Amino acid sequence: MKPNLFLLGAGLTCLSLGAHAEKNPRPNIIYIMCDDMGYGDLGCYGQPYIQTPHLDNMAREGMRFTQAYAGSPVSAPSRAAFMTGQHTGHCEVRGNKEYWRDVPMVKYGSNEDYSVVGQHPYAPGHVILPEILKDHGYTTGMFGKWAGGYEGSVSTPDKRGIDEFYGFICQFQAHLYYPNFLNRFSRSQGDTAVVREVLEENIKYPMFGKDYLKRPQYSAELIHRAALKWLDSQDGKQPFFGIFTYTLPHAELAQPEDSILLKYKQKFFQDKTWGGDEGSRYNPSDHTHAQFAAMITRLDLYVGEVLAKLKEKGLDENTIVVFTSDNGPHEEGGADPQFFGRDGKLRGLKRQCHEGGIRVPFIVRWPGKVAAGTVNDHPCAFYDMMPTFCELAGVKNYVKKYTNKKKVVDYFDGISIVPTLLGQEGQQQHEFLYWEFNETDQIAVRMDDWKLVVKKGKPFLYNLATDLHEDHDVAAEHPDVVQRMKEVIFAQHTPNPHFSVTLPEK
Repeated sequence: MKPNLFLLGAGLTCLSLGAHAEKNPRPNIIYIMCDDMGYGDLGCYGQPYIQTPHLDNMAREGMRFTQAYAGSPVSAPSRAAFMTGQHTGHCEVRGNKEYWRDVPMVKYGSNEDYSVVGQHPYAPGHVILPEILKDHGYTTGMFGKWAGGYEGSVSTPDKRGIDEFYGFICQFQAHLYYPNFLNRFSRSQGDTAVVREVLEENIKYPMFGKDYLKRPQYSAELIHRAALKWLDSQDGKQPFFGIFTYTLPHAELAQPEDSILLKYKQKFFQDKTWGGDEGSRYNPSDHTHAQFAAMITRLDLYVGEVLAKLKEKGLDENTIVVFTSDNGPHEEGGADPQFFGRDGKLRGLKRQCHEGGIRVPFIVRWPGKVAAGTVNDHPCAFYDMMPTFCELAGVKNYVKKYTNKKKVVDYFDGISIVPTLLGQEGQQQHEFLYWEFNETDQIAVRMDDWKLVVKKGKPFLYNLATDLHEDHDVAAEHPDVVQRMKEVIFAQHTPNPHFSVTLPEK
C-alpha cells in the first residue's frame, strides 16, 4: 500500500467562493483547541449536566462534525499533527517527552521551580502552519499552551512564525492554574525571544497545600484576556491567524470561587473530594464534579466572548472559527469522566487509541459560507487543518517554496476539507487515518468503518458501523482486513529514536 501523501504544492488553488471570491479579502482564521475535553462534554454532543450555551449556539450557526479526530491521544503530539500536517507515524513529536527533568531549580519567592521547561521540539527543517501563513501576509497570535519545544530550543514561538504569544511553553507547567510564571513573546513590543513573566502576586503563596488558592492570578483568565486584547488590536486590513490553545478543562480542578463555580456546587451538593498529587502538580480539590463542570462552562463563556469580540470589531463575517479538543477526556487530578458520561458512548480515555481517546468535538462557524445548523460525518483529523487553512488563505506551491528555503519539506498527510465546509462536491476522502503512541505502545488505523488497534504488537479489529464502542474483536474472522491494515502500518510508520512502538508481526 502506498503512503497517503498530500503535497499541497501539487495543486492548491485559491479558495473558490463563486463570483465574489476575487473581491473579498482572505478570511481571518481562529483555531480554538481546548484541553482534554471528551467527545460528549458539550450540550450539542449530548452532555446532560453541563451548560455550554455559546458552543451549542456556535454549532447551530455552523457545522458540527461527528467523526473528527485528534492527532494523538495526548497533548504534544496531537498539537504537532495540527502544526505539521503530519500524522504521528511521520511527524517528529509523537509523545510527551519532557525536558524539565533533572535541571537545576530556581526560586520564585519561597517556591522552587524548574530552570528549563518544555517538551520535545518540532523538527526545525519541517515547516509548520503559522510559518506558512505568516509568510503569506497573515499576522499570527498564539495564546495558551505551546508544547512544541522547550525553552531555548530550536522550536519556540518566536522561532516558528508566531508574532504574539502568551501562555505556557510547557504543558507540565500548565498543570497549575495559579503558576509561578507564564511565558511571553511579543514581536510588536520588541521581544527577541520567549521570556518568563513572573506572576508576582502568585509567588507570595506556596504552590501546593491549603494556601495555594490564595493565589489571585488565574492563568486561564490571563491567557484569555491576552487573546481578546490581541483580537481587539486587529483592524481588518491584514488577515490574522489566531491559535487559542486554552488549558481548560485539563489538570487540577482549581478556579475562582465565582458565580459559575457556586452554581455547580449547588447542583452537585453530594460531591467528591480529591487529595492532590504534588509530584504531578495537581492540588487537592473539593467538589470535584462541580469544579469540572464549571471549568467547561467557563471555557464556553470564553468562546462566547471571542465570538462577541469578532462581531464588535465587524470581523465576524470574514472570520472562520474552529473549536475542538486536543484529545479525549482524562481522569487525572480528581476528574471523573464516568460520572459525566464524557466519552459520548465511546470506549477509552486520553492515552488510548480507542475512539474515546481520539474522537473529539469539532465545530466550524463562518457566517454566510459554512451552512448553519449542519451536522457532518466526514472523517477528518488534525493534520487536515494545514491544507484546509492554506487553501482558505489562497496559499499555493509552498512545498517548492520552503524546499528552496532549505527546509526539508518531505511529505504531508492532510487533505483539505474546504469542499465539505462550503457544501461543495468533490471532497477527497482519506484512504485511512493513522495514529501511534509510544507511552501506551498503541497504534491505530481507521479504514472506512474498520478500526484496527494494535496494543504492544497485538492487533484488535473492530467494525465501527456495528460496534462503535469497540467491544467485539473480529480480527480472527477477517484476516484479510487485518492484513491490509497492517500493510498501512508498515508503510506509514517511520522510525523515531525518541518515540518507539511495537509493530505487529508481518
